[in-house]
Amino acid sequence: MILELADIRIQPGRQAEFDAAIVRGVETVIAHAKGFCGYRINKGVESPERYLLMIFWATLEDHMVGFRQSEAFAEWRGIVGPFFATAPQVEHYTLLAKSVETPGH
Repeated sequence: MILELADIRIQPGRQAEFDAAIVRGVETVIAHAKGFCGYRINKGVESPERYLLMIFWATLEDHMVGFRQSEAFAEWRGIVGPFFATAPQVEHYTLLAKSVETPGH
């Protein structure tokens, strides 16, 4: 399993609109992509315009080829892109270790 971690910075004062848009975008677009295994969105406390979007993919190719090179990616960006202050920083990770339960879910 691959974790895609997107560090997103949005325009100030648009948090409420973005909160709804990012959830809608993930649930109506990304969640239907091949290899999608789940997601988590965290909001900044000290930096309220900062979000961490974590999407779990079966393989790196499911994200980078299957999703990023599809029309669904343009649809996703159309939903969330208007809120971006800068381009999101996106990296991929593999699991090294985990606890039995993740706090806060």
